[in-house]
Amino acid sequence: MPALPRSYRYVGPSDIRARVQPGGAGQRISCLADFERWAAAQPALDMADPFTFVIDTTGVLRLAPRRSEHVACAGGEPVLSAGEMTFGNESGRWTATEITNHSTGYCPDTSSWPAVAEALDRAGINHAGDFTQHVVFRRCHGCHELNIVREADFVCVFCDTDLPRRWNVDG
Repeated sequence: MPALPRSYRYVGPSDIRARVQPGGAGQRISCLADFERWAAAQPALDMADPFTFVIDTTGVLRLAPRRSEHVACAGGEPVLSAGEMTFGNESGRWTATEITNHSTGYCPDTSSWPAVAEALDRAGINHAGDFTQHVVFRRCHGCHELNIVREADFVCVFCDTDLPRRWNVDG
């Protein structure tokens, strides 16, 4: 029996969470027709920029403008993954050309990729098969600050405490 995917609760600032409207600002993309309608409504210049995305707990891709908060895109609900995504149309097929798990509100682990791949596959959007940029989040056991691990240097930038090798942001 396959393991259920991990969901991620919002761990960002409470004042941002307090402004979230129920239902979410993110456009649900369940199929290619949903995506094509959404893409047609975007200004042409915006399509070259990354968009905020979440994969909700039903496995559906939700998209919002880049400067949107992930928690607003998700309607304050837990997610299976979150980050930024850029799209291109190559030979008449939509492709997610760049995908990151960069969301400091949810801090999803890089292991959240399968949920992203499944949502994109279901929506008929091509992808490279993995995040194009992996962001590694860890919470320091010493000072409890959130860290982005760079160049595999698992040391807290705030207090020099060693950071755990396994994801530990929530809990």
